[in-house]
Amino acid sequence: MIERHDHEYRTGIGTDIHKLVEGRRLMLCGVYVPHLAGLAGFSDGDVGLHALIDALLGAAGMDDIGTLFPDTDPRWKNADSKEFLLVVKELLERKDWEVVNVDLIIHAEEPRLEPVKRQMKRCIAGLLDIDFTAVNIKAKTNEGLGRIGASEAIAATAAVLLKRKYKRTL
Repeated sequence: MIERHDHEYRTGIGTDIHKLVEGRRLMLCGVYVPHLAGLAGFSDGDVGLHALIDALLGAAGMDDIGTLFPDTDPRWKNADSKEFLLVVKELLERKDWEVVNVDLIIHAEEPRLEPVKRQMKRCIAGLLDIDFTAVNIKAKTNEGLGRIGASEAIAATAAVLLKRKYKRTL
């Protein structure tokens, strides 16, 4: 009996944007980032994890973050978005999906994210149980353009690759 492994690969893209508001902690990719304002949102407003979650769900052909964690459900009020990612990881595992890599862009005029990028990568890699080198985070400004450029909002764009392994006996 010969066992053969076939793989299916899928990519996903996710985006999110939230306004910056005073009186909230700024959470990005599961990490507290010292800043004068935080992101508005029903949960903690973590645009990095929200974009990542939508990319993962999209690649697997599942619902989106708003359907799984609606802002009409009081359980998610001020929730830590790391909890959302862990739920999604479990859903992916049940369907035999494995995260190959994550590529994430944070669009923010300020604060500068270079000092916390490694910590954000470590957080995502740990939550998804993947190698640190399989997570990439880039920070981009908007060159002063739009609400992001005016430091009124922060956005994120995520791309992911998933792999599903099938075992077949020949």
